[in-house]
Amino acid sequence: MRVQVIFRVVAAALFGTLALAAGPAAAADRPLTIVALGDSLTAGYGLPGQDAFPAKLQRALAAKGIVATVRNAGVSGDTMSGGLARLDWSVPPETDAVILELGANDALRGLDPAVTRRALDAILAALARRNIPVLLCGMLAPRNLGADFARAFDPMFPELARTYGAVLYPFFLDGVAGDAKLNQADGLHPSAAGIDVIVAKILPRVEELIARVRAKQGTRQGT
Repeated sequence: MRVQVIFRVVAAALFGTLALAAGPAAAADRPLTIVALGDSLTAGYGLPGQDAFPAKLQRALAAKGIVATVRNAGVSGDTMSGGLARLDWSVPPETDAVILELGANDALRGLDPAVTRRALDAILAALARRNIPVLLCGMLAPRNLGADFARAFDPMFPELARTYGAVLYPFFLDGVAGDAKLNQADGLHPSAAGIDVIVAKILPRVEELIARVRAKQGTRQGT
């Protein structure tokens, strides 16, 4: 009887140790849910669904062995305030990370940058309270709106990224804006080839975002 008791104690300790060791690894293997919260640039305006940014990003991650679902929460025409208004239902509880791409319509419409900034601040604050890591995609104001507008608009993205510790991708349309070969006929929305450029350029920042998610999961497993 005593031998059986000792065996049970040893077995429990062994399996407990193995479970603890497997915990972080199991978390690292779990598929991630990433929500791409944005406007038409995320939604894939003028493109088939498989050519939209979230779908192509998901395939690029899979090619690197990263299993993730990138949900398309893009709404064409949306502003930063619009994104704030739908934040709770666009970013469900199971979300591991958010790629935030909003602001282009605010700039194109010449909306008061102070209003855009308050909405962006509120979005980042809400996601921080939910402990959801964020990749913030910056936007630049059209230069025909004047230097004062650009000085008020452009810096909000890096400044608020620093405030909230978000990963920053300085300009979502980097390498694509102004290139007719990479845009649709309207000159504003990327073509499928343009989305390929965006995905290739932003991918290292997305991997940084995922590393933060994994680190958070590991910390949670260790507590």
